[in-house]
Amino acid sequence: MAKKLARELINAGVHFGHGVSRWNPKMAPFIFTKRGNIHIIDVKKTLTGLLIAKKLLVDIVSTGKDVVFVGTKRQAQKAVEAVAGKCGMHYVSERWLGGMLTNFRTIRSRLQRLQQLEAMQEDGTLESESKKQASRLKREMRKIKANLEGVRNMSRLPGAVVVVDAKKESLALCEARKLGIATVGILDTDSDPDTVDVAIPANDDSIRAIDLILGELADAVAIGKTMVSVRQEPAQRPRRTRSRRPAMALAGKEQPQTVAAVEQTQPETVDSAPKEALPRQPEQEQPAQ
Repeated sequence: MAKKLARELINAGVHFGHGVSRWNPKMAPFIFTKRGNIHIIDVKKTLTGLLIAKKLLVDIVSTGKDVVFVGTKRQAQKAVEAVAGKCGMHYVSERWLGGMLTNFRTIRSRLQRLQQLEAMQEDGTLESESKKQASRLKREMRKIKANLEGVRNMSRLPGAVVVVDAKKESLALCEARKLGIATVGILDTDSDPDTVDVAIPANDDSIRAIDLILGELADAVAIGKTMVSVRQEPAQRPRRTRSRRPAMALAGKEQPQTVAAVEQTQPETVDSAPKEALPRQPEQEQPAQ
């Protein structure tokens, strides 16, 4: 299976890197050799990174978390959208808005605004507005839909972010690192491997190579979704409300003991006091003999 995948990757041109003058020295461990003025990527390193990334995505998705595929460059837009639709995950293919992860509450408010505008368009409220106002609202709806269409169903932060061309998607990787989200990146020879958790060295300008790699990652996401275990929370016992009747009965049982305790704490009366505590009576004088 690995040999077949390696052959497909080579046929797709995954091993062609950038020019020698554009390389990042940190990518030296992933470079096999150079041919002319072009660096050649080690396909073994590509397969190793791909296998590690697949295992990571399986583990993350199996816990119930989501994955976001990010690819805003022209060569990756269609592939990212197709892969996200294939595995039922989220994607960003038009533009990464600053704060999409770190300011997620604002993003959700914009998505609610999109739903409001779509509802106005369906019930005809949008057409009843003035021509200028309707044009402004339609333009706002198109803008939000173009930027956030791929994440409109994302109700919480994702568990992993997969990017195509880590150099171009540096803002997305920076936000993911700040929030502790796992990152997987397809890196060319001009990228920095320290910006991602799992690096897949490959030619990020080849459409066929991007399709192959993202297809393998989508299969890993699908496997992880089948392994999701539904964690049932332990049922909480209903809270018992105390009835007044048992409390009153208990108070009646404790009443004699309480009275006895009160009697013991009361000061002793004169009748029950010891003789030493009584005032001494004057002794009668005896007649002299």
